[in-house]
Amino acid sequence: MKKLIYCVAALVCVFSFLGCAGQQNNNLPSQDMLDPPNLNGVWQALGSAHWNLEGQNAFKGPATDVLGALGGIPAGVSYVEGGAIPYTRAALIQREANREEWNKLDPAVKCYIPGIPRQTYMPFPFHIIQSDNKIFVAYEFGSNSRMIHLDRPGTRAELPSWMGYSTARWEGETLVVVVTDQVAETWLDAAGNFHSEDLVVTERYTPMGPDHINYQAVIEDPKVFTRPWTIQLTLYRRKGNDARILEYKCVEFAEDAVYGHLRKGEDMDQPNVKKLF
Repeated sequence: MKKLIYCVAALVCVFSFLGCAGQQNNNLPSQDMLDPPNLNGVWQALGSAHWNLEGQNAFKGPATDVLGALGGIPAGVSYVEGGAIPYTRAALIQREANREEWNKLDPAVKCYIPGIPRQTYMPFPFHIIQSDNKIFVAYEFGSNSRMIHLDRPGTRAELPSWMGYSTARWEGETLVVVVTDQVAETWLDAAGNFHSEDLVVTERYTPMGPDHINYQAVIEDPKVFTRPWTIQLTLYRRKGNDARILEYKCVEFAEDAVYGHLRKGEDMDQPNVKKLF
């Protein structure tokens, strides 16, 4: 009889424990209530997106007469979902004209701020500093930076700027950033791909582990493109002693290209670059 009582008591305890455990599982916080991923650190895109988002074969660049093989433009794959950018007919004609003289027309050649999304995949690292309601991003190229606002949903900038205006929200483990109010003078790469002042970029930063981020940028601009389209690439965490951004103030490196024609003895009517202002 005593053994039966002990068995019943043990079963009661087991079922009570299981009931409590089930109740605790039901009270677990949802994914939206958990702390967001930690994106702090130095990151960099590898590959050729900066040169041509649609991909290309390697070709001779304008600096090969000085740098030889080091001056060539590398081959690359397409980072555009579907392979090609959906330009309107008129915009495609403009893109081809840009491409013909890309080294004279590209704003980045003149050390102008690349804008978003191009600044993200320039061949230089950038540093993310994350807090609860702001994310600051410092970029090595040009010593540029931007502030991403998590606490200003639905707001816009009073005036357009080179880096635009960034608001953000978390969707689970993905940081979603909407960038508006950029000037039209930035390019998307060095191959003449461009946009208008109506550009809206929706970035998605999704961790793929502690050292990799899946980066997506949806590009919307009805003046230039027939539909929204998406850039996708991987960001890699820089580790070790070189996990830092250094100084690359490019103004002094652009002086020869921008102002060289103004030197004594040079032809003032033949600048090396176009559309300076």
